[in-house]
Amino acid sequence: MDAHPDSRLARDYLHALKHSRRLSPATLANYGRALDVLFGLLGAAGLNSLQPPQVRRFIAILHARGLGPRSLALTLSAWRGCFGWLVRHRGFRVNPVLGIRAPRAPRPLPKALSVEAAQRLFREEKPGTPELVRDAAMFELLYSSGLRLGELVALDVDDGRLDLRQGEVTVTGKGAKTRTVPVGAKARESLQRWLSSRSRLAAPDEKALFVGGRGRRISPAVVGVRLRAWARRRGLAERVHPHMLRHSFASHLLQSSQDLRAVQELLGHASISTTQVYTHLDFQALAKVYDAAHPRAKKK
Repeated sequence: MDAHPDSRLARDYLHALKHSRRLSPATLANYGRALDVLFGLLGAAGLNSLQPPQVRRFIAILHARGLGPRSLALTLSAWRGCFGWLVRHRGFRVNPVLGIRAPRAPRPLPKALSVEAAQRLFREEKPGTPELVRDAAMFELLYSSGLRLGELVALDVDDGRLDLRQGEVTVTGKGAKTRTVPVGAKARESLQRWLSSRSRLAAPDEKALFVGGRGRRISPAVVGVRLRAWARRRGLAERVHPHMLRHSFASHLLQSSQDLRAVQELLGHASISTTQVYTHLDFQALAKVYDAAHPRAKKK
């Protein structure tokens, strides 16, 4: 950076970031590296000579060098922020990075259990310890109602949000949005058993519906550990995590109902486009059936 004529401007920008936005040292270092890359691409040219077509060409060069969409997005963010600061504080006329976006990263499809694997995960067993009764209730509720892990652990026992008579639970999700979702019969049975056993684990003054070994609100990490152990005991090869039960809820419900809007409401998605990812999951399952069954699709 120091070798470029405009390196002082970049240092001033990073100094301003450090004191005004209190960014972490790691983020500041990333921004500094991104500006070094820009100076390397500019050569002897000044920052005030940069135009939007050059920015696009520079991003294409970096992409060809192997930088992924996330790294390119961070690079553009550093450049955009620097030029915005130069416009406000150093008299630059325009920000040439405005409106330029990195290529989108391919969105990974969420992993869902097959219906058969879900049935194996929840196969009936004799009642066990209070911890196992609790685990069954937690996992049945995650799968039955499509709850997020944070929504599950935030539930309290006597706040009226869990209504087993009506078969519904009310949760507050992302963006402080509240929604009410049905609770299936199997989940209600498991929850009743847990409520009958809860006093054996919960501290006397604890409000949480689900508690851990010390009698206090169970942590998300413990839920994940317990679910992985639960799945291993039932012979599932997949690495099952709590969010996979939410994905499985959405995928299985969509396969049966084909009602995307209803699934959107049940999941609490603000946008239908977020829910549409589950149509791709459904298509993958259909594609496997097609490949196996269609006479013109079978491999010779």
